Amino acid sequence: MSLARLAARSALAAVFGLLLSPRSAAADVPAAPRSEIALATIPSADPAAVKPAPKPAAKPEKPKPGESAGKASQHWYEKLKIRGYSQLRYNQLGVTNERLVNTQGDRSIGKDGGFLIRRARLILQGDVHERVFVYIQPDFASVVSDQYHVPTLRDWYADIALDAKKEFRFRVGQSKVPYGFENMQSSQNRAPFDRSDALNSAVKDERDLGIFFYWAPERIRKRFKALVDDGLKGSGDYGVVALGVYNGQTANQKERNDTPHVVGRVTWPFQIGKQIVEIGAGGYAGKFVVKTADDVTAPDEIRDIRAHASFVLYPQPIGLQAEYNIGRGPELVGDRVVERPLHGGYVMAMAKIGSFVPYVRGVLYDGGRKFETNAPHYKVRELEMGLEWQPIPAVEATAAYTIAERTYPEPPYPQESGRLVRLQIQVNY
Repeated sequence: MSLARLAARSALAAVFGLLLSPRSAAADVPAAPRSEIALATIPSADPAAVKPAPKPAAKPEKPKPGESAGKASQHWYEKLKIRGYSQLRYNQLGVTNERLVNTQGDRSIGKDGGFLIRRARLILQGDVHERVFVYIQPDFASVVSDQYHVPTLRDWYADIALDAKKEFRFRVGQSKVPYGFENMQSSQNRAPFDRSDALNSAVKDERDLGIFFYWAPERIRKRFKALVDDGLKGSGDYGVVALGVYNGQTANQKERNDTPHVVGRVTWPFQIGKQIVEIGAGGYAGKFVVKTADDVTAPDEIRDIRAHASFVLYPQPIGLQAEYNIGRGPELVGDRVVERPLHGGYVMAMAKIGSFVPYVRGVLYDGGRKFETNAPHYKVRELEMGLEWQPIPAVEATAAYTIAERTYPEPPYPQESGRLVRLQIQVNY
């Protein structure tokens, strides 16, 4: 082998040895004194006068469309979160009348009730843009005819904010109709087992398809949120002012005329010392198409109009909640559905004592049930005394004793009265 090739190979070996060595070549060379380095490289006589050259600043990355500057890049689907809750009930203790039923609320009340999954909710929500919030909620425990635990759509909407603080926003899709306080309150937060017939008979399942406008100052939006987060049984943020148009035939039902319902609501949670009092009022108007049996006649559409007022003293520790509504709507008279007056409401006293919430609620309603076939007249009187216990955030247990009188849902629509004990386990996740 030639001397040149041997020298080249030795040089390459030396280079690779330096690259692969855990220490740099400079580490094997004795360091010269700092003063000698400074004098050799700096023309100035004073080494302290020379400062090291600043490193060039890193060029900031450009935010992608829809992202804020300074925030890490994130896909819209990475901003979504999943939560939900489920309720298991048993209503067969101490039953005195098996014909006392509640078709608007809990279908396991009455004969052969057994255990029931009352609600099984799974919620997907998140901000897919700085100005756009989406909310999707199916329920896997709805009752359709004789089939139980049927998946149905509850909510599917988007909030489109008009400003950076999201004080002004439009909600488009299927969502709750802003009517009343209890209707807005989630069943996950409500103490009583079911909503009152008086307010819930206005909008069955509380929801419909439409467009709603909400306005609330930023500080009040935070207060709405705190009333829920602190376990004070708040309704959530449905604006201080709410206006909207919606189909009017209730959720998951086809619209049956060309006349949409219109709704408006105003509410304000006042801070009075350590207490919070919320006062609200509102109403809706439209025309409803009633489903009828063969032997019953009805106009093509009937005026459907209501107004309500609400008062809430949040439990700190004693609370009071009351609502009342009046109006006119469809009702069966003889063999014909006509427009008739209606009225009803409830009053509830409650307290928050640590992890316990005892409550007493009285309900009355006198009027038509528009969403049932033939819109029969209903007369409801109910007193419920209950206790909710939340030992850990993920679990709530509720027991209640109910005394009620209700109209039976089949002709000739007799009145039935009775008493029963009700039990529920709720799991939050």
